[in-house]
Amino acid sequence: MSAPRLRSLPPLARACLALLAALALLCWLGPLALRFDPHTPDWTALSVPPGTAGHWFGTDAIGRDVLARTLAGGRLSLTIGLLASVVALALGLTWGAVAGLAGGRVERAMVRVLDVAGALPFLLLVILLLTLFERSPGLLLAAIGGYVWMDLARVMRAEAARLREAPFLLAAHAAGARFDQRLRWHVLPNLLPLALVSLGLILPQAILVESFLGFLGLSLDEPSASWGTLLAEGVQELDSAPWTLLFPAAFLVATLAAFQFLGDALRDWLDVRGGHEEAAA
Repeated sequence: MSAPRLRSLPPLARACLALLAALALLCWLGPLALRFDPHTPDWTALSVPPGTAGHWFGTDAIGRDVLARTLAGGRLSLTIGLLASVVALALGLTWGAVAGLAGGRVERAMVRVLDVAGALPFLLLVILLLTLFERSPGLLLAAIGGYVWMDLARVMRAEAARLREAPFLLAAHAAGARFDQRLRWHVLPNLLPLALVSLGLILPQAILVESFLGFLGLSLDEPSASWGTLLAEGVQELDSAPWTLLFPAAFLVATLAAFQFLGDALRDWLDVRGGHEEAAA
């Protein structure tokens, strides 16, 4: 997004972008600047309150710094959410583009597959999958990406079906371009901008699903700890050290709320710009 276009965004959207950028930088670079390791206990500072002995967010029951663990957990949650969203983007974009371009019985069959998959208790299947098999980053990314890709595929299918009757695609078909050539050269490049915008909508969903799985103990094993894992630990220490739950929850809520407000602001902004362009036409 260019600088002039970025300046034309509404103030709320710019504020949300700034907050998300600050949170991402803090989570990815913050642990490098702290003197406390997120995985190393300090047996002389067990469950100390925030601001004590240099622990700004306090420590947990075995003396691990809550700030360091919160930032490291955020780095893990954001990384998994982003990579899972990329998996969902690739799957949804490809599925929707093929269905929309093919049309006819192929499109109807692929849409029915989406309908059936959407009717299944997919999150329960993800939980079952992570329970039965040994958890690994690849399995976790596939499970989360497989959960959030379906809405994106429907959007891509509708847009590809609209492009199917576009003059440039009809001309390419008349010139003898094969299906895969029309898909690669014409449909996918035209769908990619919309898919990248949709990435901002599925990313918070992926982060939320990963946090939920972490809360259930189904995310990556120790010493890795995402925000969901920290929330589960904080619930166990709620009576003796409530800050172990408060700070990871605050970071997670701030991230999801920023994505939500950013999406609402961008949608309103795009609607207004579209209305102005139609009026000018």
